[in-house]
Amino acid sequence: MPVLCSSCGDKRAVLKRPKTGHSLCKACFFWAFEEEVHQTIVTANLFKHGEIVGIAASGGKDSTVLAHVMKLLNERFNYGLELMLLSVDEGISGYRDDSLETVKRNQQQYELPLKIVSYEELYGWTMDAIVKQVGRKNNCTFCGVFRRQALDRGALMLKVDKICTGHNADDIAETVVMNVLRGDIARLRRCTAISTSSEGDGVVPRCKPLKYAYEKEIVLYAYFKKLDYFSTECIYSPNAYRGHARTFLKDLESVRPSSIMDIIHSGENLSVRDGVKMPVQGTCQRCGYISSQSLCKSCVLLEGLNRGLPKLGIGKHHRLHDKILTQQPFTEKEERKLKTVHF
Repeated sequence: MPVLCSSCGDKRAVLKRPKTGHSLCKACFFWAFEEEVHQTIVTANLFKHGEIVGIAASGGKDSTVLAHVMKLLNERFNYGLELMLLSVDEGISGYRDDSLETVKRNQQQYELPLKIVSYEELYGWTMDAIVKQVGRKNNCTFCGVFRRQALDRGALMLKVDKICTGHNADDIAETVVMNVLRGDIARLRRCTAISTSSEGDGVVPRCKPLKYAYEKEIVLYAYFKKLDYFSTECIYSPNAYRGHARTFLKDLESVRPSSIMDIIHSGENLSVRDGVKMPVQGTCQRCGYISSQSLCKSCVLLEGLNRGLPKLGIGKHHRLHDKILTQQPFTEKEERKLKTVHF
């Protein structure tokens, strides 16, 4: 006997929501998913009428669903937003070039302006070239740092008021776990925030409309809506540290389905004891980007690449920042340590 939709009671249910356990038909699932994203936006007051909003678009399921839902809700509830797509070309052959074709199709499907910025034009390096020098063990560090700054630079080119990203509940829970394992208290406090305020010149506020949306439901929404998205995983990501946190979280979720949301709420309610020293945000003395050190991570990583010292930006080498700023040569011992790469 077919299971009827637990919401409308008339149509046959096509899925059981991983988030709530309710059996829903397509129409009721679409309404529930879109309404929850709308409530997230309204409750957190993510946007103001008349703002220009850049949607970080990679061509993957999260950013494609985000673009679709943002356009739909903007029209349905009269947010009054001017939406644009912003993509970053990391320079990964056989992966990013293919996914950008999906983004270009999305641009036509959603009739939104599109801006693409590339690592090569911004930094003089592609990820393919970076991986040849640094190996596959720490390449995601370079990509993550460069992508964050590339999005900000692209947002400044577009003159947008905010950037919204496709981070979902699973992503945020994974980040909480990663920061706990690293003992990174500063990032642990920030990673669950649904939005960031402007942290200085050259930094555009960001927000996460899909913060409380489970990855499984995003996949189901994209599937039933027949959205056009790119599903291949990055060829350089199998060794990423995040992958271990993701595996741990999936195992935990199989035992306790509410673990994803539980971890997010734990991060949201975290408090740090008075007197604990926290990093103070300043600006990079070279490029002016936000940094808690004299040089931002991006400038240090680039310096290492350009000097042929791939480990310069990996680990804690803050004592070398003054030498970089003053263009002093490193000692032979320092260079030996910084040239060692583990493939």
